Amino acid sequence: MIIKSLQRLKSSTSIQSLRNNIREIISHLENEGDFLTLDDGAQNVHRDYLNRELEQIAESRTLERALYYIERLERGLSEVRTNGINDINLNRWKEYDDIIIDSLWVLDKRDNTGVHSADYWGNFIPQIPQQMIKRYTKKGEWVLDCFVGNGTTLIESQRLGRNGIGIELLEDVASRATKNIAAESNQNRVVSEVITGDSRIIDYPLMLSKYGIDTVQLLIMHPPYFDIIKFSDDPRDLSNAESIDDFSNQMGEVVEKASSILDKGRYFVLVIGDKYTKGEWIPLGFLTMQKVLERGFLLKSIIVKNFHHTTGKRKQKELWRYRALAGGFYLFKHEYIFVFRKK
Repeated sequence: MIIKSLQRLKSSTSIQSLRNNIREIISHLENEGDFLTLDDGAQNVHRDYLNRELEQIAESRTLERALYYIERLERGLSEVRTNGINDINLNRWKEYDDIIIDSLWVLDKRDNTGVHSADYWGNFIPQIPQQMIKRYTKKGEWVLDCFVGNGTTLIESQRLGRNGIGIELLEDVASRATKNIAAESNQNRVVSEVITGDSRIIDYPLMLSKYGIDTVQLLIMHPPYFDIIKFSDDPRDLSNAESIDDFSNQMGEVVEKASSILDKGRYFVLVIGDKYTKGEWIPLGFLTMQKVLERGFLLKSIIVKNFHHTTGKRKQKELWRYRALAGGFYLFKHEYIFVFRKK
């Protein structure tokens, strides 16, 4: 009866009578649960969001302004308006408190719910794919992760009702990711599959043909960094690249191949940090960013994510502080999240 209650508010003859009517509605909502079903039964609305909107209406100084807010709230509850690349209802934009819009992400800890774990070196935090999938895809669309690792992206895709494909070079890692994903609930009955292969040379169109699709709607990459963590002895492993230039060129090859199956106008998310070697800061992130820009992408955002509690530095905090003071450098506490849009 929420919409009907709003419509009755519009018949108020004075600002005071309108305020009284709003108090009655808010009082009635206190007996309801956190989520309220709208009159058509098709959508739910969080009670806190509705209360905030009603409070704003009640605080209006004039009846005319209050009626404007009522019309806006009624429209938000009855009409869906999106930007075409996600499920965010822009008529109810205030409701999306969980979506980060700032370029600096200071996160207290990684999400370890369900099958997520931090026991795989190089595994990135689930909040990154979670945020990106919400921002840049709709339910039922397809997400591709070219360095799927422990399966983080596909776990989040599955939770959010998106189909996910992950490519992993190392067979044992791919097997582990497959087991992790299978252990996560798949209430939305989406595709979540890990494919063992080299992201530089895999036949992407042939890979997608298995699912009856030609393109994906979101591309995510969190590659192994050059000469930081050694994941294997495989010369195809990017962590074993011969040099910075070799690493950058190989990354360019992956971007070149994978971007061919990304829909025009859709988004590519690259998560990567820098490195420090022989007394010099190497801007690995920006070097890789340039390889992407050379392949026809538009840079939309650079997000800096706090990287405070790393496994390697957590147990040697004092030692690393000494090294920084003695060596004249600053400790890495961040990674970059580059967001590109395909032209």
